[in-house]
Amino acid sequence: MIVGAGPVGLALAGDLGWRGVPCTVIEQTDGRIEQPKMDLVGVRTMEFCRRWGIVDWVRDAPYPGDYPQDCVFLTGLNGFELGRERFPGRAFEPCPPQSPQKRERVPQDMFDPILKRFALSFDCVSLQYQTALVSFLEGPDGVQATLRDHRTGATRTLTADYLVGADGGASTVREGAGIGMSGNPALTYTTNVLFRCADFPALHRMGKAYRFIFIGPEGTWLTIVAVNGGDRFRMSIVGTPDKVNHSEADIRSALRRAMGRDFDYEILSVMRWVRRELVVDRYGGGRVYIAGDSAHLMSPTGALGMNTGIQDAVDLSWKLEAVVSGWGGAELLRSYESERRPVALRNVAASTENLGRMLSTRDRKPPPQVFADGPEADAIRAEYGAWFTETMRHEWFMNGFHLGYRYDDSPIVWPDGTPAPPLEGRTYTQTARPGARAPHVALADGGSTLD
Repeated sequence: MIVGAGPVGLALAGDLGWRGVPCTVIEQTDGRIEQPKMDLVGVRTMEFCRRWGIVDWVRDAPYPGDYPQDCVFLTGLNGFELGRERFPGRAFEPCPPQSPQKRERVPQDMFDPILKRFALSFDCVSLQYQTALVSFLEGPDGVQATLRDHRTGATRTLTADYLVGADGGASTVREGAGIGMSGNPALTYTTNVLFRCADFPALHRMGKAYRFIFIGPEGTWLTIVAVNGGDRFRMSIVGTPDKVNHSEADIRSALRRAMGRDFDYEILSVMRWVRRELVVDRYGGGRVYIAGDSAHLMSPTGALGMNTGIQDAVDLSWKLEAVVSGWGGAELLRSYESERRPVALRNVAASTENLGRMLSTRDRKPPPQVFADGPEADAIRAEYGAWFTETMRHEWFMNGFHLGYRYDDSPIVWPDGTPAPPLEGRTYTQTARPGARAPHVALADGGSTLD
């Protein structure tokens, strides 16, 4: 039984179904997504999609392939550009040499339906919306869960061999299992505003880009991203560790400041949330386990959140298949925490470091000339922009995290006696060392050793 039908829960259900393991997924909502919480499917996740045979589904997602993926650093949409990291549209970005796949810009409201379609393609997978986990009781041979149907209010009991919580930051499974989290519970209080503006790129002089990072006299204060490569955009008032509830007037004032004038738009939804830096003290045990945001909460700076969670799901899935099928020993599932918790600790820390880079302008505030006209201001602006562009480059190139995680200390990995190579971040060097992702080499038939 899987609690939570977000991308991690759906990926776990799909991988179990692909392996022929019957599972039931429950989700307390109706499945609608008002604000996509992720929009980048990382290269390792795409390798899993390749394994599952759904790469074409992801490639054909509605996000336009020719929409530029540039990241722009600016004072305002009609102000000054400080720097720009250029990336082509997703249809034109090449695969890295270490993989037969590439990252894809496919936001959650496009990606979740793909994972749902994949999971439900297997008869052994059941998906039940508007069904909440009330409580559960773990025994030596399984878990008995009490569920409530939100539509009728009726409760019922479901018994499963194993229970997996993929139910997010406020995980009922994690709380019920008595698992604590350690780290920083509040990096920044942020307000996300999803808005619709059909002609947004035509209203300013920065052109089309995926992400705009706004720098004012106070430093970085706002971001705007192109959610669907069309008419929907997400503005994030970055905030501070101090809790602030931005009013509608605050939101409209921020949009006006970003554009430099009033313009026509429609606010679709507002979501107030907290960037966190938390990892669970344990990943479960016995008959109950957790994965994804239930196990680790990180700033989205670096796109490691969901992608780390899907790595959790795949690692846990094959081990569940092993023990359910009888060929995995009683201690096999203990290796799940040994393998995944160190990865989470590293990825959570890296995401916080990326946030620190984005907010570094608050410590190294831009000089007043950055916001002025004239040749002298142009020179100062170029110098400041070059520094920030290089500072932010760590976040855009992270294949060392997406592909280079290793299970050096896993009890099921037999070392070969070679010294451990350094863990990389911006770069990734393939290795055949036990515990690492198997290397990709292109084959003559167009396939990959990963296949």
